[in-house]
Amino acid sequence: MTCWETVFLPVYSSLTHALAAALVDVLWFIEGSEDEQMDPDDAVKVLEGVAYLVSKLTSDQRSELIDLLGTMAEAESDPARRELLAGFPEGFGLLDAAVRPVLHE
Repeated sequence: MTCWETVFLPVYSSLTHALAAALVDVLWFIEGSEDEQMDPDDAVKVLEGVAYLVSKLTSDQRSELIDLLGTMAEAESDPARRELLAGFPEGFGLLDAAVRPVLHE
């Protein structure tokens, strides 16, 4: 077992889901890092890079990611992490006039 593996390795329904989960893990680490753990300027560069990347997604890709993040938020048991997932679309500029999240009830 390598350092990044855990006792439970989730099986994802798609590559998109696996990559979205990995991205959220990285952002979760950055958000929770103290200045001694990660240089604040570097953290901002990473966050801006993610925002730029998602701004280049097509409308269909944005919708897919928004829906996936909503599903992930619903399944998340940690309230703080659920809040990160739920706030991702707005915080990273995924929402615009043409794209609205699908609410899962």
